[in-house]
Parts: sequence; C-alpha cells; structure tokens
Amino acid sequence: MSRQDYFFTSESVSEGHPDKVCDRISDEIVDLVYREARKTGMDPWEVRVACETLATTNRVVIAGELRVPNSLLKKDKQGNVLTDSGDFPVINPAKFKSVARKAIREIGYEQAGFHWKTAKIDVLLHGQSADIAQGVDNASDKQGEEGAGDQGIMFGYACRETPDLMPAPIYYSHKILELLAAARHEGKGEVGKLGPDAKSQVTVRYVGGKAAEVTQIVLSTQHLDESWDSHKVRKVVEPYIREALGDLKIADDCNWYINPTGKFVIGGPDGDAGLTGRKIIVDTYGGAAPHGGGAFSGKDTTKVDRSAAYAARYLAKNVVAAKLADRCTIQLSYAIGVAQPLSVYVDLHGTGKVDEAVLEKALREVMDLSPTGIRRHLDLNKPIYAKTTAYGHFGRKPGRDGSFSWEKTDLAKALKEAIAA
Repeated sequence: MSRQDYFFTSESVSEGHPDKVCDRISDEIVDLVYREARKTGMDPWEVRVACETLATTNRVVIAGELRVPNSLLKKDKQGNVLTDSGDFPVINPAKFKSVARKAIREIGYEQAGFHWKTAKIDVLLHGQSADIAQGVDNASDKQGEEGAGDQGIMFGYACRETPDLMPAPIYYSHKILELLAAARHEGKGEVGKLGPDAKSQVTVRYVGGKAAEVTQIVLSTQHLDESWDSHKVRKVVEPYIREALGDLKIADDCNWYINPTGKFVIGGPDGDAGLTGRKIIVDTYGGAAPHGGGAFSGKDTTKVDRSAAYAARYLAKNVVAAKLADRCTIQLSYAIGVAQPLSVYVDLHGTGKVDEAVLEKALREVMDLSPTGIRRHLDLNKPIYAKTTAYGHFGRKPGRDGSFSWEKTDLAKALKEAIAA
C-alpha cells in the first residue's frame, strides 16, 4: 500500500524564465508553420518541425529541421526555391525572426541585456532528413499510416487532488505564477514593477493520501526597481500567492522564502542562458508521475514525445473522470517508423474499480493510438502550441481554437462501455 502521510514538493517557472523563452520561440515556429500551411494550401498533415532554441544575453539561436510550405522558403528573382549544397530547400529567416521577436516582446523583455528589438537572432533551420521522413511518412506495420517520429516511452497521469485532476503541488505552483504574470501584464500598481523571470515552489503535506496544507512556499521573482529587498517583494506578491492557493490551507508554521537570495534585477537570458526542453517536469506533473524524458516544445505532432504524451494524459484523465479509479498512470511505448504502440501499461495505484489488464485492452479499443489516430482524435494539426509553453501542458482548460483538446473528458462514456462489453 502506498504512503498516506507525507510531504511532496513541485516547482513551476514563469513565461520569462530563460528556458521558457526558448520553449515559447520553438513553439511559435511550430505554430507559424501550421498557419502558413493552412494559408497556402499545404496539407497540415505534411508539416514537420523539430526546432531547438538557445537564448543568452541579447542573442537567440534557432536551429532544427523542417518541412514547410513554399511561403517560408528562400527563392530567387524568378520565384524558384533555392536549395543548399545538400539539396535541402533554403529556409527564409525573415518570418521566423519576426515571430521570435514578437514572442520576446509579449513576454515583456525590454531590458538592456535582452530586448525584443535589439537581440541578434540567428536562424539555422534546414530541411528534414530524408532518412527520418521515409519512416514517418510510411509506417512499416500499416500501409498508408504514419510511423512514429521516434522511439520512446511516454506517460500520462491524473488524480482527484484538484478540479483539473492534477497533483496539488504542481497545480498551485503554476497558479501562483499565472496570477502574478496576469497582474504584471496589466501593469497596475507595484506588481507592474515585477520582471518576466520567476520561479515558484510549493510543498504540500498529505494526510490520509489527501492534500491537507501548504508547509513551504518559495518564490523568486525578478523586479525592475533596484531598491526593492525581499521584504518589499513579499509585500507585493503575498496577496497573489494567497489567492492562488484558494481553499488549500496555509499551515500556521508555513515557511515563506520570497527572493531568499535578496535582489533579483538581472533576469531572463541575460542572467542565465536558456534552452528548449529543459523544463520537462514543470511541463508535466511536477515529479508526481514518471516521465519518459522527451520534451514537447518545438515538435510537430508526428513526434510521439509530444502527441503520445498528450494522448496518455487524455486517457488517464478520462479514466479518473469516468470514476474507474482515483489515480491513474498510463505508459505508451513506440518505435520509429512503426504506427501502433509497442505496449500500453496502466497502473491504478490500488484505487481502481476495474482490472488494469481489462482497462489496457479497452484503451486500445476506444482510441487509435497511432500518430495518425492521435492527431485525428485530438485534432492536433493546428497552430495551438505557443500557449502550452508556460504554466504546464496539462491541467489547462480546452480552448475554442482547439487548444488543450487532450484535457477534455469526452471519452469517459466510451471507456465505461468498452469495459462493460
């Protein structure tokens, strides 16, 4: 039996954290390619993106492999697409630089060491490898289907600790930073003097397996007024922290660590270099569930690192929403160029009302777990990814634009019926 009384901690980082700046730029590239594909008549199913970003003091480097519409390629005066010495189409950097600057501006960086206007942006993108493309475009196990974009294992998780069926520590860590970011962008009062870069951390005490109270709160946030000290920062941010925690009790002896090192004026990529894909635990379940190791941002949805992780969360959430268990972990595994998952594993952590082997079979029946099936079921071939890059890919509200479709609980009825059959 799992422990019922314990402490658990998760952290979150803001949209202005250096790694999150890079995630945002990488996913702006994904969205740009999907938008241009729709606009110019390219089939969105043909889009391929694997984009990595590095950011440091007034410098951004964007690299990776793409398959894009002609509108994003470099052409000669006669309108012919230019190719490099390896016969790859040459990417036109202009639009890629433009979306990167726009992202940096929206995050709020207008500082001497990192400014959306003055940062030098290098675009080192090229065409996708034909060796990878052949396996993805034509699955070895199913004619006419896409194969997985890579091998790997992906996990999905859901539990009853919060309204969005997420673990409490990561849920509240995200919420603190979301509220502070919204207030900062409004620019009202002293909270408008906070900078974009911030990190939060929440420790929750569990009693009887349920989140009982917060015992440790950590927040480090950039501030643009150099005269502020830790006490001043706490005075500004504490109301937002209390609002974010809502009905979750703050322990009487809770320790508050607000800017514990003191002044935090130099932030973002000027203070610490950033890279795409370094905040995978922040992006998922805060360490409360396993992680396969693959990052999400900068990847189109043939890459199962992204799409299958979304599918696993979708299935786990629907298992819990269907009241088949109070906690659910799902693992999917894939091989590059093979459409169907090699394995489906379910762990209900002793809370299940159905046999796990029966549920594993039912999951395959209610959803096609090939990359094609996942993309079709969740309608993923859309420019919906930039908004996933801060405050978690899970535990979010599905949007009218199709974003966060993996957070829907519309499969619960079908799951129940499949198990009963």
